[in-house]
Amino acid sequence: MNAYVKGISYYLPEKILGNEELAEIFPEWTVEKIESKLGIKERHIAAVDETAADLALKAANMLFEEYGINKSDVDFLIFCTQSPDYILPTTACILQEKLGLGTNIGAIDMNLGCSGFVFGLMTAKSYIASSVAKNVLLITAETYSKYIHPKDKSSRTIFADGAAACLVSTEGIAEIGEFTMGTDGKGAENLIVKSGAARHPEAYNNLIINEFGNPMSSDFIYMNGPEILNYTLARIPEMISDVLQKNGLTIDEVDLHVYHQANAYIAKLQRRKMKIAEEKYYCCYEHCGNTVSSTIPIALKEAMKDESIKTGMKVLSVAQGLGYSWGGFLLKF
Repeated sequence: MNAYVKGISYYLPEKILGNEELAEIFPEWTVEKIESKLGIKERHIAAVDETAADLALKAANMLFEEYGINKSDVDFLIFCTQSPDYILPTTACILQEKLGLGTNIGAIDMNLGCSGFVFGLMTAKSYIASSVAKNVLLITAETYSKYIHPKDKSSRTIFADGAAACLVSTEGIAEIGEFTMGTDGKGAENLIVKSGAARHPEAYNNLIINEFGNPMSSDFIYMNGPEILNYTLARIPEMISDVLQKNGLTIDEVDLHVYHQANAYIAKLQRRKMKIAEEKYYCCYEHCGNTVSSTIPIALKEAMKDESIKTGMKVLSVAQGLGYSWGGFLLKF
């Protein structure tokens, strides 16, 4: 049985962190420098008492209202986040109750970063294809801001909070094609929060300031940006080639590329490496930043709204991130 994206909605927190405020905190980073390098003007940040589940709840309710979806039709819920409300229970179970979904459905959490939407969509498609479910609600939500040290200018300028909700069904606006995926755990420590879970539940309290004036601590997000970038650029050609082959296409037959929206610097390197025309490479981070697992659905939604995506188009999406974990897929609108 074929699976389709039936609708996408997203929600961003009310609080906005602009480049002007960041430039005041980090004088060595001017507004112009941040924007020219990253292409990001502002990012939305969750309130102190606002969790990823809160964002997810709002995104899902927006989806139901926007597309006239009956909650009783949802028969599976997948929630992708690395910012769960609790270590246990499963946040998806909490969302099932808060959303008013039936008690005769499955509900699972998925712990993945930037590749989360790809793996979530693949899982949802599998449930449809195997007749486990007919309508899978896939929600991605993240609040990385809660894990970033206040003086970490690298991470604070890039990452933002947000949530996206997508209904995967037996019919819809875009048929979901074939997937590619990959994992390489050797890169796990290049983007990590080391304390707080079972391996090391107590805080390390080992904060240092490196030679670039950036804080480094096992109690906050640590990101080895250069290593991640090098690995990403090395994997991109193979990943795109694989997903194209599985869908029986050449790269020239793709109408629009909607990749993980990391930032302008990475986007330019990816586009040039793959020799993709600028008009066929969609960017959507200027007013929302890098929302981790929600970047692709947010970009897809915006591309549909501004008619960059039209009926009959073939759209390729790929994402790569911490873990390392990567994946790609094709949508036929």
